[in-house]
Amino acid sequence: MPDLEAEFRCYAELNDFLPQGRKHASFRYRFDGAPSVKDAIEAVGIPHTEVDLVLVDGESVGFDHHLRHGERVSVFPVFESLDISSLVRLREKPLRSSKFVLDVHLGKLARLLRMLGFDVLHKGDYDDPEIVAVSAAEARIVLTRDRGLLKHKAVTHGYWVRSAQPRDQIAEVLARFDLYSQIAPFRRCMVCNGHIESIDKSQAWDRLPEKTRRYYDEFYTCSDCRKLYWKGSHYRHMQALVRRLGGAVGR
Repeated sequence: MPDLEAEFRCYAELNDFLPQGRKHASFRYRFDGAPSVKDAIEAVGIPHTEVDLVLVDGESVGFDHHLRHGERVSVFPVFESLDISSLVRLREKPLRSSKFVLDVHLGKLARLLRMLGFDVLHKGDYDDPEIVAVSAAEARIVLTRDRGLLKHKAVTHGYWVRSAQPRDQIAEVLARFDLYSQIAPFRRCMVCNGHIESIDKSQAWDRLPEKTRRYYDEFYTCSDCRKLYWKGSHYRHMQALVRRLGGAVGR
């Protein structure tokens, strides 16, 4: 049995990852040798990407700090609304990027984020190594329903989406990363993530249903997949959703 131990306390939404007896309370973490604080945090169930500040005996430390017997460890989540720049953070750059890569379980969330104008990569056959590689190569935030994915060392920016419902998920992500000021709706294709651009009706004529030709004159197309868009009843429903989520409706 390990004969070394440290006292841990995890704050705010980090408690979502803990079993009932450890939520919102101090608990003992027993260990052998001198594990890094990153390994210890992930051993109790919290992906390192969810953590922005670790205090050991009141002093800020990095993930590479090695635990010693008797230390008091306080673990805090990402601070999006609180300036902690005077403290030692765990990353060279803050989580202020609107680019995302989503796992295979979040297809509907991908479409909603694209509707709001965010750069979102998602494929139905993405595997974990591919998501990790894309995140690292393109500095994209990983959004996932799989906690294990966020424990990959190469993933520095990521978030475990708590809700299983797409509309709750989009509200959750907007709040988590404070993205409201970056909402620019109807700028990206919901299907492929390409940019939406205006197109003359004559250029779209051959692809339009008869009633659409009769009642609509303003059209848009995706620069990549060439999907056509126009302001039908579906557009008004999307406008209403954007308003509920807190964004100014464009176009």
